[in-house]
Amino acid sequence: MNKAELVNVVQKHLGNETSKAAAERSLDAVIDAIKAGLKKDHSVQLVGFGSFKVTSRKARTGINPKTKEKIKIKASKSVRFSAGKDLKAKVK
Repeated sequence: MNKAELVNVVQKHLGNETSKAAAERSLDAVIDAIKAGLKKDHSVQLVGFGSFKVTSRKARTGINPKTKEKIKIKASKSVRFSAGKDLKAKVK
């Protein structure tokens, strides 16, 4: 499912009086709120759905697969998602 399909599902769930533009704004607002929460608190927990958490990756040495030379990979941050109990049950 891509974003356009997700917007259609949100629109249908909210009812026919809701426009596609309003459904897209709602979806964008939720995504922006998750991003802001990750930036501020480094975690967002949605009970029944799951949790998003910022994790740190240490700097490390890698190998360029084409030239086989060693390269330095900088430290970085990544987002990890853990599915909640209800989501896991729905996917089974």
